[in-house]
Amino acid sequence: MKKPGIIIVDDHKLFRNGLKHILEASGQYQVMAEASNGSEFLGLLESHQPDLVILDIRMPVMDGIEAAKMAIAAYPTLSILILSMYGEAEYYTALLDIGVKGFVMKDAENEEFFDAIQKIIRGGTYFSQELLLNIIRRESRDDQIKLSHREKEVLELVSQGYSNQEISGILHISQRTVERHRTILLEKTGAKNSISLIIFALKNKLISL
Repeated sequence: MKKPGIIIVDDHKLFRNGLKHILEASGQYQVMAEASNGSEFLGLLESHQPDLVILDIRMPVMDGIEAAKMAIAAYPTLSILILSMYGEAEYYTALLDIGVKGFVMKDAENEEFFDAIQKIIRGGTYFSQELLLNIIRRESRDDQIKLSHREKEVLELVSQGYSNQEISGILHISQRTVERHRTILLEKTGAKNSISLIIFALKNKLISL
């Protein structure tokens, strides 16, 4: 079976080397390419089709925010995991709007790191609890909405990073039904994507970490 291909984008070569070693030593992934800034990364996408991109935020020439925006605009199905030392919520809010699939801090344990990768490659999402809490603390909301029992079940599973296909299997409903429930949840909450939905739900105590 072909191993999922990953592109690492970070301006520190030593860090890239360490990350590559961890990924390839696991025997589960192939690092197909590396880039030291956003501009190099965009160039790689012309000849590579990664299953996942691990992207830093602060880099010279072109930062991760601009690179993610341009990459997802050109390749809407591209899966990007943000890996950063920076906890400032304003970065993450911008990246959420762009459509990245997850965030993990650089000092995360290997177990969390691999969990994030696996969930995203399977079609789900992963967001560090630390980062989610930082985002939630920035603003308070009191939006009262009513959800059906099934909508609450779907929301809970979305918040755990499961893909539509996985939710379909867990709840024993069709994938189309899951997609319909997810669409209704986005409409009710005014969320743009899954992570915005999760943040809304956490702020309004519809789910808990």
